[in-house]
Amino acid sequence: MTAIATAAALSLPISLYRPAKINTKKSVRGGFRVFALFGEEGGLVDKKSAWSTLFDVEDPRSKVPQCKGKFLDVNQALEVARYDIQYCDWRARQDVLTIMLLHEKVVEVLNPLARDYKSIGTMKKELAELQEDLAQAHRQVHISEARVATALDKLAYMEALVNDRLLQDRHTSGTDQTCASPSTSKQSLDIVKGKLPRKSLNVSGPVQPYNTRLKNFWYPVAFSTDLKDDTMVPFDCFEEPWVIFRGKDGIPGCVQNTCAHRACPLHLGSVNEGRIQCPYHGWEYSTDGKCEKMPSTQLRNVKIKSLPCFEQEGMIWIWPGDEPPTATIPCLLPPSGFEIHAEIVMELPIEHGLLLDNLLDLAHAPFTHTSTFAKGWSVPSLVKFLTPASGLQGYWDPYPIDMEFRPPCMVLSTIGISKPGKLEGQNTRQCATHLHQLHVCLPSSRKKTRLLYRMSLDFAPVLKHVPFMQYLWRHFAEQVLNEDLRLVLGQQERMNNGANVWNLPVGYDKLGVRYRLWRDALEKGAKQLPFMKPM
Repeated sequence: MTAIATAAALSLPISLYRPAKINTKKSVRGGFRVFALFGEEGGLVDKKSAWSTLFDVEDPRSKVPQCKGKFLDVNQALEVARYDIQYCDWRARQDVLTIMLLHEKVVEVLNPLARDYKSIGTMKKELAELQEDLAQAHRQVHISEARVATALDKLAYMEALVNDRLLQDRHTSGTDQTCASPSTSKQSLDIVKGKLPRKSLNVSGPVQPYNTRLKNFWYPVAFSTDLKDDTMVPFDCFEEPWVIFRGKDGIPGCVQNTCAHRACPLHLGSVNEGRIQCPYHGWEYSTDGKCEKMPSTQLRNVKIKSLPCFEQEGMIWIWPGDEPPTATIPCLLPPSGFEIHAEIVMELPIEHGLLLDNLLDLAHAPFTHTSTFAKGWSVPSLVKFLTPASGLQGYWDPYPIDMEFRPPCMVLSTIGISKPGKLEGQNTRQCATHLHQLHVCLPSSRKKTRLLYRMSLDFAPVLKHVPFMQYLWRHFAEQVLNEDLRLVLGQQERMNNGANVWNLPVGYDKLGVRYRLWRDALEKGAKQLPFMKPM
């Protein structure tokens, strides 16, 4: 079977199909004559430089494969991908030579002998012009680096397709197929890239009842600071109402938020001596759900449902599943050097899977969050999420943000920042200051999510002691969420009417797609979940 691909799928640089426009210019400054050649992308090549021989590489554009508008088999596609790398190498050499020549001109301007014949104003003007040229050259180098990385990826995909073709030929007998349909070729390309065919990712229609396998995890439901003595915190989880409170020993417990007597919500009552009291007839329940007091009647053996409950590292956890709970609870504390500045709980009218999809997607930020944290962000020509071959974590390019999905419903991210609304560096390690975030998306119901948000900083510890700072953090968090909510609520409406919210995933959707594939495999009862280390 012959796998084929189109030239458009290779995403070759547009400039490859444009003829070069070459202009010759002369420049005379301070008696030093420079003959320069400006190519199609403004590259400066000094014909008389001593360096020119080191960069004397033939322009490959004259050898571009003639494949425009044609379907390519794997060998032709491989030839195009190799040519793409050859072009990127040539372009990078021109960029480096341009920077070296500009550096030489800067030295010329600053030369002590040259300064004797120039006014200060002339020198400043020339230096400003050179600085602008140098900045443009550096930008071109970054573009070339991105092209090289993309070309290498494409070459690897094409080589894998060729190898796949050879293996098929070895195992095929009695059949000589010289071509394949575009859909078959595309499916093979998806497999080489480590993705399932798109038709296997269908998230549409009304949300179905939650699978019992999704319940067999520890879920954070509240922050410890919100559960004071003699208080309670009601919440919903998987369509059921629950309430947590502390017993006499201070250990938290979780019981069904429904009195066994007349189904009155228990959270409307109070906590007395480590027992929660129903406001209707005063029945009192301990943290294990046992009714220990029945005023005005004889005490009976009555018990309401309770869940395993545990407190760890500032959070209250429950186990809503039927299987025995695991012995360990995952750590959600920020990395070393960070201090927690805000812990916020919100109830959102969206299904938790859609909220996770949104949190795992950063490519939307320059378009959605234009009035909050992404104000002023530029729109890059290519956004990628880079992950290991097997994993639910990685980092964004070009944003200095590390991100991880931690089952069953947690998203952790570390963002390198310089000041609010700005980004610096190409990755988090290059940034001096950082923001760490934890988002817990508890599935309250098929139309509601309980969001627990924790924000930590590795700078400005004094902010913790500023009065009312918690309210300012909450206001900012609500602003950011409101920018997302109007979009996700629209998605939810369309999904309920049959639209597939994962109809056309692209490269920067990688982490969201992996979450959906992980969840789908979990609900289907897979023994080994994808992107997870074997147990």
